[in-house]
Amino acid sequence: MVFTSIAAKTDLGLVRQKNEDSALYSNSLIAVGDGMGGAIGGEIASKLAIHLLSEFIPLLKSAELDEDSKAEIFRSALLEVDKKIASHIKEQEELTGMGTTLTALSPIGKFIALLHIGDSRAYRIRGKEIEQLSQDHTVVQELFNQDRLKKSEIKDHPQRSMLTQVLMGRGIEDPILQLFPVEKSDLFLLCSDGLSNVLDDQEILSIVLEGSIESAANNLITAVRSSGAPDNVTVVLAKVENLKDADLKISGELVEFLGAAHG
Repeated sequence: MVFTSIAAKTDLGLVRQKNEDSALYSNSLIAVGDGMGGAIGGEIASKLAIHLLSEFIPLLKSAELDEDSKAEIFRSALLEVDKKIASHIKEQEELTGMGTTLTALSPIGKFIALLHIGDSRAYRIRGKEIEQLSQDHTVVQELFNQDRLKKSEIKDHPQRSMLTQVLMGRGIEDPILQLFPVEKSDLFLLCSDGLSNVLDDQEILSIVLEGSIESAANNLITAVRSSGAPDNVTVVLAKVENLKDADLKISGELVEFLGAAHG
């Protein structure tokens, strides 16, 4: 399977001075990273992560590798990104403290593989239902998992954005790759928390169901800006198709970068 119909948008928002989000989309991989660390650190970290991840595309689309090999290669990408950030910090100590979230999806066989760390999100929209595939690596999510916090209390919690896992060049013990079965009508959405901190799941779903994925990407950004857009916001929407059906539509591998990774 491959990603075919794809729509992606990023926006500075109404408060931030620079865009620290990075994203990429291709027929074999979509990804979003949200940088952190102040000054230029955040945009460097997310750009490093997204560009290094793009180097795995030839392996993910290779006809010579089996599905298990592709899954393991994809999982190891998170380790390689963390090592790259560590190397960059070692060369430029003023970047100490920079980091990035990273959420990526790749079709592997009959499944969608999710690689995730941080609080950027992956959603699956199937029919008229939306499901969050990723789990936020945040303090409030841990409190919720422990039944110490109600779902209604998360949005306004003072530690809402405090991350428990992120790529900062400090090592990752055991990256987890999740596999989700795909149905023909599935639509996948990746976003930075600039979207999910402003719009709830049902608001996102309502906008996506209004029309084409191209209009949905634009309308999601518009809705966030109408609500104050306190952060950078990035969205990537993509549908999947069987490779044999998509061959007629795809000429070569499309790879495009957004946000900080675009420069």
